[in-house]
Amino acid sequence: MKIVNIEKAKQEFITYANNYDLENDHINRKKYHSLRVTEISEELAKRENFTEEEIEIATLIGLLHDIARFKQYIEYHTFRDADSIDHGNLGVEILEENSYLRKYIESDKYDNIIKLAIKNHNKFAIEEGLTELQNKFCKLIRDADKVDIIYETTKEFWKNETEEMESSKITHELKKEFDQRKMLVTKNYKKIVYADKLIQFLGFVYDLNYKSSFQIINEQNYIEQIINRFNFKDEYTQKQIKDAGEKIKQYILSKIQE
Repeated sequence: MKIVNIEKAKQEFITYANNYDLENDHINRKKYHSLRVTEISEELAKRENFTEEEIEIATLIGLLHDIARFKQYIEYHTFRDADSIDHGNLGVEILEENSYLRKYIESDKYDNIIKLAIKNHNKFAIEEGLTELQNKFCKLIRDADKVDIIYETTKEFWKNETEEMESSKITHELKKEFDQRKMLVTKNYKKIVYADKLIQFLGFVYDLNYKSSFQIINEQNYIEQIINRFNFKDEYTQKQIKDAGEKIKQYILSKIQE
């Protein structure tokens, strides 16, 4: 017997999201991001040989990981946590309020894991002291979220800002940090935009945990699509974006071959 009726859970999530202004592109994008992360989470859990029950829980976490984004945007008019509220923590609060999580799953067996995964999905690093099982789910949702962000970078982000992107210049210090295979800390680069943001999203690859995540990005040819998407007017920026893409592709192949 299934512990999660995922189709019923999706309908509850869609009902929740539809309470917000779906004519707003930002709100609508987060709705579909969450639905895609649901599918990616399920695919990763299957590829990584999670048990059937664990696959259901991983899928549900994917659905709920960004449930706070709607309230965050309506109240603060931004998705930037530093300028508003931590959306991982807020997501847990929303699910706890009036036992809202019970709308998605009747059993409370996995409540702690679900909430820990949502709380940790957007942090720079997973909190210490978790069990192996807790870490397993925290790592998976972080991967699924980043895989979809990398997908969105291939065509969704900046689709109406091509000129702004192609006129932008990369920050030399940020690229040096990227070359050290670090996931970039945005607080070091206040409100980074355009070319720098593109590099930041490529750097998400350095924080992936599961081989299957690298495989999906490689199979879908996401990195090649990203580095060929824009023609930067600044020669240095164009060269650095291409260089970053090539380094990421080599890194992905090395992780697949491990």
